[in-house]
Amino acid sequence: MKRTHRVRENMSDLPDWMRKKKCPHKDKYLSGKRILPPSINGKMTLEQLVDDIFLAYNAARLKEGCRLFTEKMLEDDVTVGMSLAGALTPAGLGASAIVPLIEAGFVDWVIVATGANLYHDLHFAFNLPLYVGTHLVDDADLRKNDVVRIYDIFLAYTDCLMETDKILRSILVQPEFQKEMGTSEFYYLLGRYANEFEKQNNCTGVSIVAAAYRAGVPLFTSSPGDSTIGMNIAGLEIEGNKLKINPSIDVNETTAIVLDAKRSGGKSAAFLVGGGSPKNFLLQTEPQIQEILLIREVGHDYFFQITDARPDTGGLSGATPHEAVSWGKVDPNMLPNAVVCYLDSTVALPIIAHYALAKRKPRKLKKLYHKKTELMDKLIREYFAHNPRKITGNIDEIKKYLKT
Repeated sequence: MKRTHRVRENMSDLPDWMRKKKCPHKDKYLSGKRILPPSINGKMTLEQLVDDIFLAYNAARLKEGCRLFTEKMLEDDVTVGMSLAGALTPAGLGASAIVPLIEAGFVDWVIVATGANLYHDLHFAFNLPLYVGTHLVDDADLRKNDVVRIYDIFLAYTDCLMETDKILRSILVQPEFQKEMGTSEFYYLLGRYANEFEKQNNCTGVSIVAAAYRAGVPLFTSSPGDSTIGMNIAGLEIEGNKLKINPSIDVNETTAIVLDAKRSGGKSAAFLVGGGSPKNFLLQTEPQIQEILLIREVGHDYFFQITDARPDTGGLSGATPHEAVSWGKVDPNMLPNAVVCYLDSTVALPIIAHYALAKRKPRKLKKLYHKKTELMDKLIREYFAHNPRKITGNIDEIKKYLKT
């Protein structure tokens, strides 16, 4: 029998206790969009699917994140930082999603990324192929056949990995690399070569490192030794190469970016793809301002994370923006502008990128890499203006002290 529903027209047929019950906030709680989506017809755009069909659970969180990113984080006065964790570039997410976001001016400082993501990004710049494979495979047989896998991605050990290492080492021995530097300078110098390789191979737009170089977007690696790039730097040091990576430079430069975003009257946004060390390195800029440099600040304004990590294990990857408030990482007054979507990044990131590019016009590039000296000057001046542990007020002596 078909079920029918009668709409109650009055309260007269309700029990007395129910009629007298006071519900002062009922209308507020029932003010959301009614869940009655249109039928999927195969003709909807992806952004229509997100807006009209993603109504609950993590689909709704993804919609909220898409809207937060496009409607608030991409305003002109917001400085957007992105972190990348997990093997995203081998899966093609650099070329398909991250490079278009950089080129559209939707990411201002990327990327606090694992070194592995930027190492595997170089395969694309050098035109060395990766292949769709399978996780249902005999790994011992792969090893015998000179094939390496990242879950269901296959790449040749000699023709891809070792060839990338060979090209990378030939770059790292060049004169401009023979000094101490932070990772932003390192990747900018490396990006110049990656950009030339893209041109030579007629494959422009496939490498994050190259795209960031062209756009003046600073790249950072929170753990520079934890990747094959770091391994190659260490190997060359044995031969007398003078390149050294100084993480303290990265801490100060990322902090300077965030402080300038806030002091210039704008806002700071954290777009966190995955968790891990890159997530913390981006967010720790606010505790660095408040706790270490003793400069008054309140936290990042916008927080959008894609993660598959649970919060109850105590790990940083799953830590919520509410928890981040206790550390000073997120402005407590801005928590309504914080979204966590529990979803695989390889599913979520292409949807977010498409949604943003469909909804927003490109922004003017901030080219923060080319402003880093100016931003560091501002950071140093404010530090010594507010910190009782002053050494001197002379900017040249302060720079010398900090070795910037």
